[in-house]
Amino acid sequence: MIQYDLVVVGGGPAGMAAALKAEECGVKKIVILERAETLGGILEQCIHTGFGLQYFKEELSGPEYAGRFIELVEKSTVEVKTDTMVLDISEDKVVTAVNKADGLLQIKATAVVLAMGCRERPRGALPALVGTRPAGVMTAGTAQKYVNIDGYMPGKKIVILGSGDIGLIMARRMTLEGAEVKMVCEIMPYSGGLTRNIVQCLNDFDIPLYLSTTVVATHGKERLEGVTIAKVDEKMNPIPGTDQYVECDTLMLSVGLIPENELTTGAGIPLDPVTRGATVNEKRETAHSGIFACGNVLQVHDLVDFVTLEAQIAGEGAAEYILRGGFGAAQYIDTTKGFGVRYIVPQKINFNSKKPIDLYFRVGAVYPNAKVVLEVDGNIISSKKKIKLAPGKMECVTIPADVLSGMNADSSVTVRVEV
Repeated sequence: MIQYDLVVVGGGPAGMAAALKAEECGVKKIVILERAETLGGILEQCIHTGFGLQYFKEELSGPEYAGRFIELVEKSTVEVKTDTMVLDISEDKVVTAVNKADGLLQIKATAVVLAMGCRERPRGALPALVGTRPAGVMTAGTAQKYVNIDGYMPGKKIVILGSGDIGLIMARRMTLEGAEVKMVCEIMPYSGGLTRNIVQCLNDFDIPLYLSTTVVATHGKERLEGVTIAKVDEKMNPIPGTDQYVECDTLMLSVGLIPENELTTGAGIPLDPVTRGATVNEKRETAHSGIFACGNVLQVHDLVDFVTLEAQIAGEGAAEYILRGGFGAAQYIDTTKGFGVRYIVPQKINFNSKKPIDLYFRVGAVYPNAKVVLEVDGNIISSKKKIKLAPGKMECVTIPADVLSGMNADSSVTVRVEV
């Protein structure tokens, strides 16, 4: 059995950032296990710009952003095993993997960082979508790979279901490639994407966005010939009499992302019912000592810059665990979701922490002209005015170090929206 100080599962932006941070903190023997043939993760097919504005303070494409970290990994002492599939992670941190070069691998790790990313929700997860199963129905990410990596056009007349960022970006991409994007349908009464993507990808190209609208049926035998759309009520049920047939040869689904947590659940690590990622403390350590999680496998981020920052927290936490043999007498309390807040990461914090702690969260609806309020023990620590709060944008509040020093095991931390 091979011994490593740190095993990082996943070689995307989260995995690379976590490994590099751990090395910077003094960890010597680190390996990244990546199932694809190259590092970079999903960024390799994201050729549009808009990455790096927060972290690098400049606008980069996805491959450019990934390339900067790949270059740093190549210059580091971090080992990389690509084309390697991790099969299992035991509670005592034995990682079982397989690849062509080594065959079956068993690695005993002092600490593990989970950075497997997320996947798209497929058609099978949409029970309300009925009809035939012709070619031309695919996720937006699959279409993106066809166009940007393989050089294939998925279709010529496009309907997109879901207004997440990948769906908005593909609306623009297909238009630039000469296709006719007829509409983007969104079942919610608001878009799930960033405002800048709505403006740059839809408004700038006169692509209509239909809110409170979904696709209820597909038509066609060999190839998709059209879809039926309908308005929905407050309970997301199609409204009779609002059906409309739309001719198209391609339906792209952008209906949400799901963290890749099969390894997490296989290790017996509990998940947050909202994020579908592991429950973690402020160092991104899961309920299993020495196993950390970061990036889209923990919570789906809207910006890769935030993935990088979170991965660095996990890498630093893993390094501290390895070099100090654990976190000592840490005392944790749960963070509490107040009105309007859908989830908070981390779910628990060590009030003995000597550093400020950032709490990341998303709201459950659109709230214009609202405030984000942080309360500790019933006292308002911060109250920030927001022109608009929306589920598509991750928000953050910070618990200052001096506030943490005054907390105890009976303390409470609540984040809420004040309308």
